[in-house]
Amino acid sequence: MAIGRQTLYLALFSWMCNSTASAVILKTAEKSVWTNEFESIELTCLIESISTNNPRIEWKKIKNGVPSYVYFQNKISGDIFFLSENNAVYLLTVFKLNSTELSCFMFSGDLEHRALLREPANLLILNASRSDTAQYRCEVAAIDDQKPFDEILISLAVRVKPVMPRCSVPEAVTVGSSTELRCIENEGFPQSQYQWFKNNEELPEDPKTSSKFYNSSYIMNIETGSLKFRSVKKEDAGEYYCQARNEAGWSKCSPQIMEVYDLDIVGIFLKVLGGVAAFIFVIVGICQIQKSGYCSCKDHRETNYKVPQHENRMDYASPDEGHFRHKSSFVI
Repeated sequence: MAIGRQTLYLALFSWMCNSTASAVILKTAEKSVWTNEFESIELTCLIESISTNNPRIEWKKIKNGVPSYVYFQNKISGDIFFLSENNAVYLLTVFKLNSTELSCFMFSGDLEHRALLREPANLLILNASRSDTAQYRCEVAAIDDQKPFDEILISLAVRVKPVMPRCSVPEAVTVGSSTELRCIENEGFPQSQYQWFKNNEELPEDPKTSSKFYNSSYIMNIETGSLKFRSVKKEDAGEYYCQARNEAGWSKCSPQIMEVYDLDIVGIFLKVLGGVAAFIFVIVGICQIQKSGYCSCKDHRETNYKVPQHENRMDYASPDEGHFRHKSSFVI
């Protein structure tokens, strides 16, 4: 009885070993990897178990849900796409066209000259670019194994160092006014965060956490690069610059000086007073000119016109003056 049990256990163990040995099993060192732009990265696809001598190995790049071949038929390949009549794009996995309703377009894969396969099935990407950010799927097919297929998915992120940000700093502001400093950069990946510096000293995100900047009224937004002053103070004057940074590196703009001026109450009062004095002087001058008679004018309508009289004192004006009378006939 005991011998029978031992035999059963040995048979079961042998079956399990044979099943495992005849199954394709893949694993990877890391399912989520990253690299900096222009550097190299190796995506690991380790064949842990296989029986077939020459398995079929393929790598596919999946970006925005659309797969394309990276390694196909034992070489780094270009992609063949087909455009249907309804403008839908399909990726063809066989290099043969059976439908006359499709128009063929040939595109070279973006990794065709920048990738190679390393034993056993690792994919080495050279001179990585931001367009390489995607998911990559390693597929291994072994026809002689009981489990003839396995695949593994790896996510790659290519980090891009920020370029020099564009900074906007006002040249001069008055005490008590509000102003905003701006900083923006659009090339970095992942998206850049921003840090402002004053006189080569990093400004804390919250000025209340620093005794040196406690009295400052600025609000810093590290996501948008905005530095807003609600009420500028004299001590806010200085040299400012911004730094854009992410996991790949950082870059900064050139320093710019912001001057802060006091509100000149006395100067404003004197200017207003001078304007009022000038206005009064003009009014007084006009009045003096009128009194001197240089601008005195009488209305011509007030002039009395008298009818001239002859020496014999005969009045040519009749009592019916103003009415037309026919004195003599006219000959035309």
